[in-house]
Formats: sequence, C-alpha cells, structure tokens
Amino acid sequence: MIGKRIRSALFLLILAAAITPAFRTYAGDADENRAEEKTLTILATSDLHGKFYPWDYALNEESLSGSMAQLAAAVNEIRDPETMLLLDAGDTIQDNLADLFLDEEIHPMMAALNYLGYDAWVTGNHEYNYGMDITRKTIDSFAGKALVGNVCSPDGSHIADGYAIFSKNGIRVAVIGMVTPNIVKWDPFNLDGYIVTDPASEIRKILGQIDGQYDVLVGLMHMGIKNQFNVENSGAADLAQAFPQFDVIIASHDHTLIDDEEINGVMIVENQNMAQSMIRIDLTLEKAKTGTGQDTRPSPLWQVTGRSAEAVMTADYAPDEAFLKEFEPYHKMAVADCQKTIGELKGAPLVPEDDIDGIPTAQIEDTALMDFINEVQLYYSGADVSAAALFVKDSNLYPGSIRKCDVTHIYKYTNTLYKLEMTGSQLKRYMESTARYYNTFRKGDLTISFNPEISIYSYDVFAGVNYVIDISAEPGSRIRDLTWPDGTPVKDDDVFTIALNNFRSSFLLTPGNVFEEDDMPKLLEVDISSNIGGIRDLIRDYILSVKGGVITPHKDNNWHIIGNDWDEQLHQKVVEMLKSGKLTLPVSEDGRAYNVKAVTEADVRAAEQSGE
Repeated sequence: MIGKRIRSALFLLILAAAITPAFRTYAGDADENRAEEKTLTILATSDLHGKFYPWDYALNEESLSGSMAQLAAAVNEIRDPETMLLLDAGDTIQDNLADLFLDEEIHPMMAALNYLGYDAWVTGNHEYNYGMDITRKTIDSFAGKALVGNVCSPDGSHIADGYAIFSKNGIRVAVIGMVTPNIVKWDPFNLDGYIVTDPASEIRKILGQIDGQYDVLVGLMHMGIKNQFNVENSGAADLAQAFPQFDVIIASHDHTLIDDEEINGVMIVENQNMAQSMIRIDLTLEKAKTGTGQDTRPSPLWQVTGRSAEAVMTADYAPDEAFLKEFEPYHKMAVADCQKTIGELKGAPLVPEDDIDGIPTAQIEDTALMDFINEVQLYYSGADVSAAALFVKDSNLYPGSIRKCDVTHIYKYTNTLYKLEMTGSQLKRYMESTARYYNTFRKGDLTISFNPEISIYSYDVFAGVNYVIDISAEPGSRIRDLTWPDGTPVKDDDVFTIALNNFRSSFLLTPGNVFEEDDMPKLLEVDISSNIGGIRDLIRDYILSVKGGVITPHKDNNWHIIGNDWDEQLHQKVVEMLKSGKLTLPVSEDGRAYNVKAVTEADVRAAEQSGE
C-alpha cells in the first residue's frame, strides 16, 4: 500500500515537472502580450485677466470667485511633476488693474505663472494691447516655454517658438501654440510692420518638422471654438477639422466653460475667465507595437487609448497661504493705488435705477454716465462727435467720494483715445451697424431686448449729434432724424472728426467690418494725450484738473428709442412679474448674453395661467 502511494507521488512529481516549462512559457507569453500602460495629466487655464489675488480692484473688495491664489491650491492638490503638464492659453496681463504693473520688472501675473511652474503659455489678444515692447517683455519674463506660432517680427522671425516638446512619464508631448489672427483687427497699429499669419498654415509646417517626435499632440490656442469675424481658422473647430491628429485642443478667448467637446475626434476644452476654472485632462496611453508597417516613427511610441476632462472650479478652494504671502507686495500696491481719492460726485447717481433688472437703463436711454464718458473724449480729442460703449451692464457712480478704482468700474478696459475723420454717410453706416444691438420690436413684445450676436462693448452711444433709433425697423434702417446739435440735418458729404477708443477704431478701419477699403474713415490721431494715459486716465485727469475734483450728473437727451409700441399697462405688469420672479429674462444658451429675447404678451398669459 505504501509502495503504491510512493509510486503515485513519483508519477505526480514527474508529471508536474513535465508540464511546468510549458505553463511557464504560456504565462510568460501572456505577460509579454499585455500592453504597457501609462497616464498623463494636463492642467489647463486661460483668460486669467489680472486676477492674481482674490481681489476685485475695480470694486476694491475681496473676490473669491476665482484667482491664481486659489488656482495655486488646486494645482498643489493635483501636482505630480513626473506625469503632469501645466498650460495656459493667454489673456494674462490685462484687466483688474493689471495695467498698473506694466512698468514693473516682471508683471505679477507672469510672476505667478512662474511661481506655479507653468510649462507653456501662449499670448492672448490682450497681450498686444500695450505695444510690442510690452508684448516682448512679457514673453521674455515667462520662465516656461512661451509659444506664438503665427506672429512674426518685421524681419520675418517669429516673436516666439510655435511649439515645444516635453517629456512626461516617458511620454513625448508636443504643444503647439497660436493666437487668433484677429489681433490685427484690434491692435493693427501696435502690430504695424509685424506679420500675423494663418494658424492652420503654421500648424501644417510645424507638424512636418516634428513628425515622429511626439506621442501626444496638444493645441494651446488663444481662440474660441467658432471663427470670429468670419475669419477662417480663427476658431478651434476649424483647426480640429483640419488636423484630427490633435489629441486635445485647449481653446480660450470666449470665457465659456467647456470641459469636454469633441470635434472630428479631437477633444476641445475651454475655461471661464478670471481664474474661475481650470480644466483637468487625463490621458491613458498604451505602448504601441512597432514593426507593423503602420507607423514608422521611432519607438517607443505611445498611443492615446483613453481620455477624460473635468472642470475644477477654483471657488471651491481657499487661497494658498504661501501664494498670498509671496504676492502680497503687489496686492498692497494695487489696493493703495485703487483707493486714492480723485474727486467727488454731487447730486444723483450717473445712472438711475434700472426699471427692469437685467435691462440696463444706459442701453435703452441717454444717461449722465455715457454723456460723461463722451464729454471726456470730446474734451481731450477736440473732435466734433464722440462714441463710447457701456462695458459692464451695472456700471455706475454714486454720490460721494470718487476713488481711482471707481473710475475702473465705469470704464473697464485700458483703451486709448483715437480721432478719425468721417463723412455724414460713413457716420450713418457706423450708427446703423451698432444699432443692430437691438432685436427688432414685434407686435406683442413688452420689453426691449438685445441681439445675442453683438457684445455689450460693441454697442456705442454717440454725442455731438442728435438721433432717434427706431427698433421696429429692420437692421440697417433704424437711424432717424440725424442732426447736428443746432438742428441742421447731417448730410452725406459733411466732413467732421470723431473720437472713439482704439478697439472700436481698429474695428472700423478693418475692411469688411463696416466699410470697404476704398471708402474708409481717415485716421487722424492715435493715443491722444498719451502723456496722461488711456481713457481711464483721461477720466481721472478730467475730474481732477478740468472739473476741480467735483462733478454733477447731467445729460443732453440727444437720443432716444422709438418703435416700442407696447401696451403700457401690460409693460408695467411685466416689470412687476420680473421683480417677483414670476417671469425671467431669457439668456443665451452659453449664458454669456443676457436679455436676448423680448418678454411678450403670450409670456404674461402663460405665467398667469401657470400661477392659477
């Protein structure tokens, strides 16, 4: 019996010895065939617009809706230097009193990018607002890789490289950076002599240069999803259609939160402005087989097999204490500057209370606010006519002391003042183009509404002429009774001067926007009173030096709207229903445009029936 057991045991040992090599060979083959996998994380920001500290310097108050101090906390929570790239898509040094620091050795926004260790950054359109010396200084101050693939100096050399290749976790990541070609529309004089090229053309060249040198391809683009001004390849969608080899395109410029949109197989993301959000992109990659004849690029070659993106909202984070301490000197400088008292407003606010919250009074009737801005522009330019826009719908000044930061609130941007020569015919076309801001008033409408395709800063209010806007007429036929202040009609062949900011001047002087190349207004003067500064500085100087530190609200009532022939009783009912919340004003799908459709009699009936 024992002998039988021994023989059985020996048989099992011999059998095991026989099959073990085969088993090991099978298991080894399985290990070898199992794809090797790695991960890569990309953190993307854009349109930071001067928000380095959790502070709104226009209002001179804490603002925790987003800041680079809060971004620091979010980045530090995720940071892994071996597997992470940190990228920004531009519009960095403008807004939130950021122009205060233009003469500093390094701008606090660029110092903040360096502090957080950003790998790559592309210029935004606003980086060109202050002249090319500032643009180049800003580029040179960035410690990471500054990318501008489609802007060349007058000598033909690029102002920065168009791409960079990074190695993260053994993965080769190529980042291509472009700015919207429409910078030539907004800052043509700053860019005089410089060459701004088509992004798609430059990308095509770069891809030819770096073929076989990357595993992941990322587009860092200062442009929105859609083309702007119908300029081809000025939107990320065009680039995704042209170059499906992009794994990810980081868009910007529109300030719209998009945490994962796919176009032609390309993931596209975009952030909100003022550091309100950061997009986290996670890529999974597998080591690709070589020798298949399908790809001749050098190995090791990694291919993206999975990707996901999510928005990280910075309002969810407390500001990073180390960041606050590091940038406190800049913050103190900004607070001290914005708190300087420059004058006093006596009497009433410059804008009366809105009849309907969400429909700014300053956009539907003449106000002391817009008259004051135009008054300043007329004074320093010596022009016959002035045009200015309401940049922020709740802009206002209230009786009492006027601080420097209060001027920032009524004039948001760092524009400079230009003077053009126009004819009466050109003025009418210009006014008609800006009057497209209003939706056509239809029978049954009970409110005035705004065209969502036209930004608030593209609707100009004019001084130096009298006029009527008939919103019941179709766009292009709305300006009525256009006269000079003495009541004489503005004739087509009248010649006069007009003051307006550099942004609007550039728009008007670009063929195809309002005028054609053979019928352009004439540019007479740029950066008027530049020894004082931009228009905000002129407003401050006007209060101090011209008005002796005291201003009072006044308006000339030179324009008004007609054509809104509604039932007044029903209109007042709408006002009350909006105040009570029974009705709400429509907004655009992306939430960026407000009051995009009129409240109608049918809306009132529906609200009344739903409340029964």
